[in-house]
Amino acid sequence: MSLIAEHVDIRSTLTGEIKAVSARLSAEKAKQVVVITVDHASDETLAALGESLGAAARLITDTMLKTQQATVEQIISLLVPKAPIRPAVFKEAQMLAKAKKTVLESGDWLSAGDIANLAEFTSRNPSSQPNKWKREGRIFAIRHNGSDYFPIYALDKDTGYRPLPAMAEVLKKFGGSKDGWGLAFWFASVNSYLGGKRPQDLLKTGPARVVAAAEDEVAGVTHG
Repeated sequence: MSLIAEHVDIRSTLTGEIKAVSARLSAEKAKQVVVITVDHASDETLAALGESLGAAARLITDTMLKTQQATVEQIISLLVPKAPIRPAVFKEAQMLAKAKKTVLESGDWLSAGDIANLAEFTSRNPSSQPNKWKREGRIFAIRHNGSDYFPIYALDKDTGYRPLPAMAEVLKKFGGSKDGWGLAFWFASVNSYLGGKRPQDLLKTGPARVVAAAEDEVAGVTHG
């Protein structure tokens, strides 16, 4: 059954005895009819009933069309911006999309299932472990298409792909001031405090420097 209302052209309402109405129907060009049968009604009652049913049918179809049109207009209002997008906003959106694309294509991101395979977890739900680390503040994740992805540079291959201790320290320094994507951008960007190197490249070899860079970042934001 279609949920889309359509305009119904009610051509006429016919009342009377079945044989008489059948004869009159043969002269009608309409291809569809709605039939209501009654017992022992006078001609006046049948005529009044026919007029009432015709009026009610027109009211129903008109109401359905108006309701559908109002719904369509509401949907359109949600999809269309309230005002024209300013060039600066559009440019910012383009830059953000490009930055996210670069992060996703870097090859630095693993699903919870990928980590479970690398770490050889054997529990009934092995992929739950990375999410537990995330809740504990030992790692972060970016959200993309409804799934979490975790940075491989936060994991130590030498300890069975467990989170590097420095990652928890860095996340503690930021204290929730950056979301997953914000953290991903920071770790992947060259950092003047680190001599032009990226935090993700020094997380294992120079953890104290990365923690200090995070502290410097927070201080700069706070006092800037």
